[in-house]
Amino acid sequence: MPESGTKSLRKPLRFWGWGYEDEDLHPDEHAMIETVTKMFVPEGLVEIEPPAVEDFELPASRLPTIPEHLSDIISTTPYDRLVHSYGKSYADMARMLMRQVHNPPDAVAFPKTEDDIQQLFSYAAANNIALIPFGGGTSVCGGVEPDVGDSYRATISVDMENLDRILEIDPVSRRARIQAGIKGPDLERQLKQHGLTLRHYPQSFPFVSLGGMLATRAGGHFATVYTHIEDMVEATRLITPKGIIETRALPGSGAGPSADRMICGSEGTLGIITEATMRLQHRPTWRATASVRFDGFMKGVDAVRQIAQSGLFPSNCRLLDEAEVIINRIADRPCAVLVLGFESADHPQDQKIERAVAIAEEHGGVLQKDGISYNPDHSEKGASEAESWRNAFIRMPYWRNRLTAMGMIADTFETAITWDKFPELYKAVKSTMETALREITQRPFSFSCRFTHVYPDGPAPYFTFYCVGDTTGDLGKALEKWKQLKRISMEVLAEQGATVTHHHAVGRDHRFGYEQQTSPLFRQTLAAGKHFLDPQGILNPGALFDPQDKNVGIRGVLGD
Repeated sequence: MPESGTKSLRKPLRFWGWGYEDEDLHPDEHAMIETVTKMFVPEGLVEIEPPAVEDFELPASRLPTIPEHLSDIISTTPYDRLVHSYGKSYADMARMLMRQVHNPPDAVAFPKTEDDIQQLFSYAAANNIALIPFGGGTSVCGGVEPDVGDSYRATISVDMENLDRILEIDPVSRRARIQAGIKGPDLERQLKQHGLTLRHYPQSFPFVSLGGMLATRAGGHFATVYTHIEDMVEATRLITPKGIIETRALPGSGAGPSADRMICGSEGTLGIITEATMRLQHRPTWRATASVRFDGFMKGVDAVRQIAQSGLFPSNCRLLDEAEVIINRIADRPCAVLVLGFESADHPQDQKIERAVAIAEEHGGVLQKDGISYNPDHSEKGASEAESWRNAFIRMPYWRNRLTAMGMIADTFETAITWDKFPELYKAVKSTMETALREITQRPFSFSCRFTHVYPDGPAPYFTFYCVGDTTGDLGKALEKWKQLKRISMEVLAEQGATVTHHHAVGRDHRFGYEQQTSPLFRQTLAAGKHFLDPQGILNPGALFDPQDKNVGIRGVLGD
């Protein structure tokens, strides 16, 4: 079919990696990356040039004749197809750098209305076309890759960027009805005019959409209480091939199983989320931050457990182990660091943070020289160690663009488990992964842990590793090593009874772990619901589960 023009109105994304096309690392970041990589490979690494659109020979679109009423929302340009071919996992970036895109979408649709979506459903069902819902494209688990097997005639990525408005704001109840395609910065910019905020900041905040966060149960800013996006959901609206599921906006209800809970986390397999009514907050004006050092990580773990069970509910309660502190250059010696933060739109946080610091000190923690930083003047600048870690956290995805091109593997996995089982989990994961990294790479590596969220009954540890994939520019070899490490990480989490993901979703890459922790009967029940809502299985087949495959296993990048 003839190529149709680009329909995207967003600022051009970097199709092969993280960020917008015109964003780059600062000179000092380039220098730091070169310094760090020489610690791993003193003799140097072969760096691959970033790809251009012209480097790819995409197969011709397989779409049958597009109805006139859909032609103005569908694009088949190479750039649009490449942007929607992968998410942003290590494997996604590596394959882009290798110029390997085996499953590009045949087209990208940019619906402007719910009627457009319903027309897409009819067109797809009539022509056996798989539809892949697409928000910000930041998935790190294969959630948006059009890898749907051989049972479909074609694939269309459905980009929701045009449904990007706040439809209603209720300042009395502090809620808003919002279209699902709105991006994080645009949402906050509009809410700020009313003195309100959603206050949900995942690492992917600049690019992520509201619908994407809901579909993947994204984790965000708050380390306690409001940890996941569904905690802020009052109502949702889902367009399915069978019709519309819309829930009533209420502060709470005990009327049967929650439809909102079914929709949140459905990963585009049951329908496409077009709207949600979200609970909002007044913008915080009172803040207090501090960082506390511990001689050992486990001493910090005990302190964090007591803080999590104290009823103080800090907005930030990140505990970094010794390796995390060293790799991020937060301290000049090995130690664990607890980053604490409290905030409120109503009252000072002095007493809360002082009590949290006292708990930490009771467990051997030492408040750092900057002490507690009180910021009643709207400033978001925190204590120096907290600010240092926060900056590194935000910039890391940009660093990974170049690290991947240099043959380094920089990746993460996260989980959650109860406090009583955490020491054994930490020991098992650390031992298993360090052994695997040593044997698989035969090179120096870094493996670290931090808590991203904490609950009264357990933490959510987040593991990060840096290792050498290949020194010669052969990213195929690096990718094979990553596949081994990914499989081992899921296996050890399953063995320890932890979740395969706390907030990165299931997608295609985490299905093995998901199936280890869920009941077969539940998955069959969910599959039956999908079959009713999506009888021809056109919605994101392969993500979360595949109702056409009775023996579901890992597919896509990890192999069968």
